[in-house]
Amino acid sequence: MIEADELTKTYGRRRAVDQLTFRILPGRVTGFLGPNGAGKSTAIRLILGLDSPTHGRVRVDGRPYRGLDRPLRQVGALLDANAVHGGRRARDHLRWLAQTNDIPHGRVAEVLRLTGLAEVGHRRVGGFSLGMKQRLGIAAALLGDPQILIFDEPVNGLDPDGVHWIRGLIRSLAAEGRTVLISSHLMSEMQLTADHVLILARGRLLSDSGMAELVRSGCGDVLVRAAGDTPLAALLTARGATVAPEPGQGLAVTGLDPGEIAAVAATHGIALVELTPRAPSLEEVFRRITDPELQYRAEPHREDAR
Repeated sequence: MIEADELTKTYGRRRAVDQLTFRILPGRVTGFLGPNGAGKSTAIRLILGLDSPTHGRVRVDGRPYRGLDRPLRQVGALLDANAVHGGRRARDHLRWLAQTNDIPHGRVAEVLRLTGLAEVGHRRVGGFSLGMKQRLGIAAALLGDPQILIFDEPVNGLDPDGVHWIRGLIRSLAAEGRTVLISSHLMSEMQLTADHVLILARGRLLSDSGMAELVRSGCGDVLVRAAGDTPLAALLTARGATVAPEPGQGLAVTGLDPGEIAAVAATHGIALVELTPRAPSLEEVFRRITDPELQYRAEPHREDAR
């Protein structure tokens, strides 16, 4: 388990992390989400003892990371896949890490096989693609068979097969009872992988919720299609709904539930061929929660601004 209590980090006048309190529990995948500059990377660095908090504390299994005797046996982390000397062979890199934490050398071959690098372990890292370096970083995180795993942008550089593989690996690690934290900008991937989500903006925690609960909290809509040309859009608007056109002569309706929409259609003799409630995506919920907190806004494209 990872526990943070009023975790705060300031750089000069800028507060990168602002009194974060959370629990990352074993047996589930927890996702870190937030716009650029939200404090996700700083929080991860504080968890791993790479920075010291200005105030508050963070513990992994009840102890500061810097107090762990053999940290790779308790916490595995992927932060930057490129942070390996290019002249070092992949197998030698893992052997060096194993030696520093009294990990049996046989484990090196195991994680190379697990990450699909068994055939290239003799090659120098400088010749690896980004996806191969990513797999090597994952191998290093798994090397000590730790109970706590932290992955920052785990699908970066991976091809579709690799994305499918890492998603399954992360889910299986949590199913084994491990504590798994992932940070990613890919909303669709996060929605498929995470069980629980922490949303940060400007260093503050805005949401600490289960994925299903978070998505249900958003405002979805109802996809409606009628048979032929009808005044349904105007009738629903008159009832207070917001109606937007959809491809295929459909209507996206918010503000009325499916029963109310069906009642309006029936009253006016309009036959419906589709009436589908739609939950919002994680991206839609994320934007609703963080929009007031965005620090960086691009000017609209000239054509979009017309």
